[in-house]
Amino acid sequence: MKLSIERGTLLKAVAQAQSVVERRNTIPILANVLIEAEGGNVQFRATDLDIEVVDKAAAMVERAGATTVSAVTLHEIVRKLPDGALVTLSDDGASGRLVVEAGRSNFSLATLPKEDFPQMASSEYTANFSAKAPVLRRLFDKSKFAISTEETRYYLNGVYMHVAEGEGGRVLRCVATDGHRLARIDADLPAGAEDMPGVIVPRKTVGEMRKLLEDDDTEIAVSVSETKVRFATPDITLTSKVIDGTFPDYSRVIPQNNPKRLEVDAAEFAKAVDRVATVSSERSRAVKLALDEDRLILSVNAPDSGAAEEELAVAYGDERLEIGFNAKYLLEIASQVDRENAVFLFNSSGDPTLMREGNDTSAVYVVMPMRV
Repeated sequence: MKLSIERGTLLKAVAQAQSVVERRNTIPILANVLIEAEGGNVQFRATDLDIEVVDKAAAMVERAGATTVSAVTLHEIVRKLPDGALVTLSDDGASGRLVVEAGRSNFSLATLPKEDFPQMASSEYTANFSAKAPVLRRLFDKSKFAISTEETRYYLNGVYMHVAEGEGGRVLRCVATDGHRLARIDADLPAGAEDMPGVIVPRKTVGEMRKLLEDDDTEIAVSVSETKVRFATPDITLTSKVIDGTFPDYSRVIPQNNPKRLEVDAAEFAKAVDRVATVSSERSRAVKLALDEDRLILSVNAPDSGAAEEELAVAYGDERLEIGFNAKYLLEIASQVDRENAVFLFNSSGDPTLMREGNDTSAVYVVMPMRV
């Protein structure tokens, strides 16, 4: 195998591959990226047995062939090469070495046989549809903060992507929750997604997929089966197993009639919460909201480190209410608001609180209160 490729193109392809490989693994081949050169293209394939990413790039292929080399080492080398350099990768098959050359730099890397590289079993996908990158980016970006990190409730360790009944008909919906907060985001249902099975997309896959969604003009081809999900652009294909479990009935925890309505500037609110939380003890990080007519007082009282209070002008016309929240949860939810105002709907100091952006119900958040 022998090929030449521009450094920037190579870096982009290898960066995606090396982020998928597991740093700590007992199977040496899983630390490698499979490089396959043919025609005018080179493919970089990496897997951790749960996720597989294939990145295709244009290259000048002198001699077709394939080999595997350490993904992290190759990425580090390419990253440190000068911008605009032309990189030559050559492997004669017999020496067990991949030679990387760029200008006056020359590296010789150990390889492993391409035959040992695991292939992800192909899958029959029950639903195939396409969506614009900004649509998928919104669905996953706004929900991923609520993914649980608790390994025992493994079925909460991802984003539940499924078809649901929205207010104006069927929608493509993403939901994530960790039991303390919940995010439910809706988008118009793309053609072809009607019969899609509901799947739980793992946290790592959500993170890797984000790299496919950078370009607003990109159309993402999505394929879903009971066991796998695939996201593909013309250059990158990301295939992942889904979490084998049943996502709980989240609709039961979304309050339907919280009568007390608070409207507040989302950015001002987030900054105020951040400021008063500075004095709180890390463990609880509890912040108290005291609501009165058109007035909100945020306060933190941490006996060991101090107290803080800040007043905000808000739109609130219901009876007086005092309620406490984990400051981190409030900040994460407030930072999801794209519009100017956030609307909080309360029932009592012990019931879940609902938050949305103005009157838009396509993004709904729930947060559980804390005793303060």
